[in-house]
Amino acid sequence: MVTLSEKAAAELKSIMDQNGGTFVGVRVFVAGGGCSGLQYGMQIADEAPSAEDLVFEHDGVKVIVDNQSHQHLEGASIDFDDSLQGGGFKINNPNAVKSCGCGNSFSSGEEEGAQGGGCGSGSSGGGCGCGGH
Repeated sequence: MVTLSEKAAAELKSIMDQNGGTFVGVRVFVAGGGCSGLQYGMQIADEAPSAEDLVFEHDGVKVIVDNQSHQHLEGASIDFDDSLQGGGFKINNPNAVKSCGCGNSFSSGEEEGAQGGGCGSGSSGGGCGCGGH
């Protein structure tokens, strides 16, 4: 299960309302890349989930996760920080064994052959550019 805090759900509802309010929910996923091997992604979903997707609902917002991403996100929670510095959506992932200084990239220790560059290093595999290391 992937959960949303009340604050994150409220912010997502606000974003969806500002953009017409016709969205299905938010899609949360994991992709290869970043300085730690994997990186988080979130996007407002305007298409219905597929039969293979997992859907969790919190405070009226559907969180859609594909099966492969769910392996890395099981038990994760999403919060929203509205502070001036470092604000935005934050994913607290109990499966992350190491993460980037900005929190956008992580390693679960299960990915094979994932190579990322250092944060902002520009080396092969990219980097998140946060300069946090």
